[in-house]
Amino acid sequence: MKHLICKLKIKAVIAAAKTRYILSGSRGEGYIDTAIKILIAVVLGALLLAGLYALFGETVLPTLTQRIKEMFNYAG
Repeated sequence: MKHLICKLKIKAVIAAAKTRYILSGSRGEGYIDTAIKILIAVVLGALLLAGLYALFGETVLPTLTQRIKEMFNYAG
């Protein structure tokens, strides 16, 4: 009986040490880090798309439509 109690005590000490090691560890990547990375990527992508839309909407498309009208204007 003493031997069984000693084995259980050793297993409990080992389990406590493993638990302490796991809880005190700072390795790995958490969910919050991943969520922040995804959020930053979405915001940067939206800013890039908004910039491209503004560029094409105000600069490229008006001159493009003018060039197409001039290209197909056979009368003038």
